[in-house]
Amino acid sequence: MTEAVEAVEMRTALLTLRRTTGLPVAFGGLLHDARQVRIAELNGTATGALRGLGISVGNGLGGKSIALLRPCAVTDYRQARHISHEYDAAVAAEGLRAVVAVPVIVRRRVRGVLYGALRDPLPMGERIFDAAVAAARDVEQSLVVRDEVQRLLALTREPVRGRPEAWEEVREAHSELRALAPRIVDAGLRGELHAVCGRLAGAGGAPQDWRDPGGHRERRAVALAPREVDVLACVAAGSTNAAAAERLGLRPETVKGYLRAAMRKLGAHNRLEAVVAARRSGLLP
Repeated sequence: MTEAVEAVEMRTALLTLRRTTGLPVAFGGLLHDARQVRIAELNGTATGALRGLGISVGNGLGGKSIALLRPCAVTDYRQARHISHEYDAAVAAEGLRAVVAVPVIVRRRVRGVLYGALRDPLPMGERIFDAAVAAARDVEQSLVVRDEVQRLLALTREPVRGRPEAWEEVREAHSELRALAPRIVDAGLRGELHAVCGRLAGAGGAPQDWRDPGGHRERRAVALAPREVDVLACVAAGSTNAAAAERLGLRPETVKGYLRAAMRKLGAHNRLEAVVAARRSGLLP
């Protein structure tokens, strides 16, 4: 993930945190190296005292939340007895008193930390805790998606021809990403996800032209609705209608409707024919 992309993810989370909690200050950063998070993004701050601060595991409020893998808060940072005070000068320069810190955790590994703060020594209520955790979860979801995108792009560059098990992994991953894309709020990330799905679909080199049994060359351009492709991707990965409905967040009858529409457009008489036709058309890997 590039630094520019990291900055966008963090800025969005900090804006969300301030908007949903009413906290005047939010800041945070992602993992800088194996043992340290670098504070890279500030929102609502009056100084640059916190920018670039390296938060080590176990140190300060953020370091404590990283070590414990859970949110932590203090009512008055400078008087708090249950945290170490390596960062007091920067916190005091910004005039912060009450602070909450939430770790960003992906696959049980800390990837960053988000903070929200007040300039008065007031207790953080449950609503603020919940909103801070939700903002961190948004960052986690984005990191999971981007990690998977990078993994899949690497997979498509591997020599997978003649390795059926590798293609099955590509097809399963394609199905998972198609199911995930509609849940992504960030339009840019959603578009990136669809672009990767397109690359995966074309990774097999399925021809756009092929000969019919009579030896005549024909071109078949089929346009399916996004949800029709989503359903076919699940079917291609071996999902039943019920399993596809659960994965896509749809009703089973709705899945059946999309599948029937896709079959009709593809000229298919059953699920298998629909999947084969979709692969020939470059809609599925």
